[in-house]
Amino acid sequence: MKHIPKIAIFEGKKIRRQWDEKQEKWFFSVVDIIQVLTDQIDFTRARKYWNKLAERLRKEGSQVVTKCHQLKMQASDGKFYKTDVSDVETLLRLIQTVPSPKAEPIKLWLAKVGYERIQETTDPEKSINRGRINWQRLGRSEKWIQQRMMGQEIRNKLTDYWKKNDVKEKDEYAILTNIIHQEWSDLTIKEHKKLKKLKTQNLRDHMTDAELVFTALAELSTREISENMETKGLEENKIPAKKGGRIAKNARLELEQKTGKKVVSQENYFTQQDQQKLKNR
Repeated sequence: MKHIPKIAIFEGKKIRRQWDEKQEKWFFSVVDIIQVLTDQIDFTRARKYWNKLAERLRKEGSQVVTKCHQLKMQASDGKFYKTDVSDVETLLRLIQTVPSPKAEPIKLWLAKVGYERIQETTDPEKSINRGRINWQRLGRSEKWIQQRMMGQEIRNKLTDYWKKNDVKEKDEYAILTNIIHQEWSDLTIKEHKKLKKLKTQNLRDHMTDAELVFTALAELSTREISENMETKGLEENKIPAKKGGRIAKNARLELEQKTGKKVVSQENYFTQQDQQKLKNR
């Protein structure tokens, strides 16, 4: 399964979203949209505005509110809470009820974002190209982007195998991923993020070239061993996860012995950026 960003950006403001594979629809956080429409900095006030608006629409007999449902989404504190969400069609109707100069721009933006994902389901190359462009805008080097994309493709093939072989998404994927990571790096994902001083950021987006390569080697090895063993379910897949991670660990230790340099690094993208600036002076 391709990586699908859970945050969209409108005029510099973050809007949480989730892709429903069965319905092939985006679902956006209603409060985040309301916050943009009302130009409200305070999230709590935006939530209160939405609660009052929802109450008024219910009294008026509007069907818009009944088409909103709840999904768990990550909040600014890093925790997941049930959040009112709606698809693009419902949001376009909801926007009509909020007097705002941003109504028309956000309607166009919602339609565009929804359409982009539909295009990507029929033409995955569009998703790949958009990812490359986003990383370029963030200042990543072509070498780093190539390694990141290669690693993501390897990751996708591994999760495709898990999905077809009775491993449950999210929780069990996370357990197996952590086993692989700990085996090759001698750190859990949480410990590695702490070393890099990361909080909610994606660890892979802050890996060095070497860390990306060894992560990819560990996951590639895991998939090939899994396919060979024909493992099913969480418990059986823990075995190839450990073996695949161990292969990458042995390669890491050999490289470290030859170079005298540690592969696992405390560098994050921001420190890498600072180093690049110093080199360019």
